[in-house]
Amino acid sequence: MSNLRFHSPAPLTIGEQVPLSDNAMAHAVKVMRLKAGDTLTLFCGDGFDYQCALTNIEKKSAWVTVLGRTLVSNESALKIRLLQGISSGDRMDFTIQKAVELGVTDIYPIHTERSVTKLSGDRVEKRVEHWQGVAIAACEQSGRALVPVVHPPLTLVQWLVQHDTQTSLNILLNPVGAKKLAELPPPTGHIQLLIGPEGGLSANEIAAASQHHFQSIVLGPRILRTETAALTALASMQTVWGDF
Repeated sequence: MSNLRFHSPAPLTIGEQVPLSDNAMAHAVKVMRLKAGDTLTLFCGDGFDYQCALTNIEKKSAWVTVLGRTLVSNESALKIRLLQGISSGDRMDFTIQKAVELGVTDIYPIHTERSVTKLSGDRVEKRVEHWQGVAIAACEQSGRALVPVVHPPLTLVQWLVQHDTQTSLNILLNPVGAKKLAELPPPTGHIQLLIGPEGGLSANEIAAASQHHFQSIVLGPRILRTETAALTALASMQTVWGDF
């Protein structure tokens, strides 16, 4: 028996046989030493967990039979879109991982004037694929059955032009902001949270966001690192308005 939980890139149907992904196969069979007849859980992003039994194990593949499914009801009532200024090194991975654990629905990597990491060409597709993998792994760990989408990077101006900011609560972390989170009205639709990279947003970017209905807020008297700022804001929203 096992309580292991893995993502399936393919849709799941009760009664069918499906192959495990390479990562799931390696962990379940090679690391955990599961045998035919042992059970595990798969999810494919449709909101359900699927109970499965290992039925066929080969040298480089493993198959399971889908036995049943259970609706997963752990999604936050808050629909938070994170607009994260692209940060360097492991910071972006850490931010995406923890943001998924804290309930975001979408992640938009944002090219900003002060972003240290610059992506172009094939690097963009590979990095987005990597970030999406980080989000999937966070869902495996946290029990979420709906997988947040990591979107292709845009500049802030491109994002503002392409998205509606009139019907959502738009929040910008700004050390010189005049409001605290608790002073904002409770959200009735989506929340769009904009976080700058290591060097913060430029004055031009703050002005552009403000023109598109983003409100500046502060999270205490101390200046937070980019990864700390995003996670502190998300946890604060879940505390004030959400399910904490």
